[in-house]
Amino acid sequence: MTSVLKVGTFIPTLFLLLSMTLTASGQPLPDLLTAYLQQLPASARVSVAVESLADSSVSYARRADERVPSASVIKLPILLEAMERVKAGTLDLDEIHILTDAEKVGGDGVLKTYSHRSRIAYRDLLRLMMVYSDNTATNIFINELGMDAINARIRAVGLPKSQLNRVMMDTLAARQGRDNYVTCFEMNRLLKKIYRRQVATPELCEQMLTLLKQNEDTLTIPRLLPPGTVVAHKTGTLSYIRADVGIVYARQPFLLSIFVEGLPTADAERTIAETARICFTYFSRP
Repeated sequence: MTSVLKVGTFIPTLFLLLSMTLTASGQPLPDLLTAYLQQLPASARVSVAVESLADSSVSYARRADERVPSASVIKLPILLEAMERVKAGTLDLDEIHILTDAEKVGGDGVLKTYSHRSRIAYRDLLRLMMVYSDNTATNIFINELGMDAINARIRAVGLPKSQLNRVMMDTLAARQGRDNYVTCFEMNRLLKKIYRRQVATPELCEQMLTLLKQNEDTLTIPRLLPPGTVVAHKTGTLSYIRADVGIVYARQPFLLSIFVEGLPTADAERTIAETARICFTYFSRP
């Protein structure tokens, strides 16, 4: 473990200081990111897509079209389907859901601690799903919206490789190989549609962005950014992957979707944070 930390954390951190200097001198972003990622241990598998929201010609991709286990990032398209139902008038966010013990699952979230037959508005369930990554809230939406409908929405917005295949904490399905999948390119595409108010309604897109900006998990993209930097993002964690997809409001706002496999969680988090810092420094140039 010690040797992994020395290679996986300290050397990239030193490289980060160098990359900031190179960025200031006009080094292209792809060169900076390629050089940084080459410093990681051979076991690291990093899938990443970066795209400027101000200048579409500035981008970077590595394994960005490969399907990766989504972890809780899959909650982003579930959020979209919920908001599309609100637009259609078939979901009222102020309606009350009666929570039952049978709905509760483990992992992230607080609903598992609520009393049987607790009353909670769907608006609050959405917030718990996105801000605290609550698995029980997520499964309530999957069951009520329908897995087929969520996947149909994923296809309708142009994400052919992303797929919801199981509810949260379904360890049997995971052992059988039925995981949820996304790609970096497709998560950037979805985030861009929300940012540009091209799905649901402009007001509902604004509500989605507000939820994403309140994400309580700050160990990845926001971690090394200047205090006060606004990031609208959704994270994900499994024992074998750490992920974050989001919009970073730098001087030039940009999209960043990144999934790290093959590293201990702490090293994966640091890798995501340092990648975000390199991008932020680049996109914050005058």
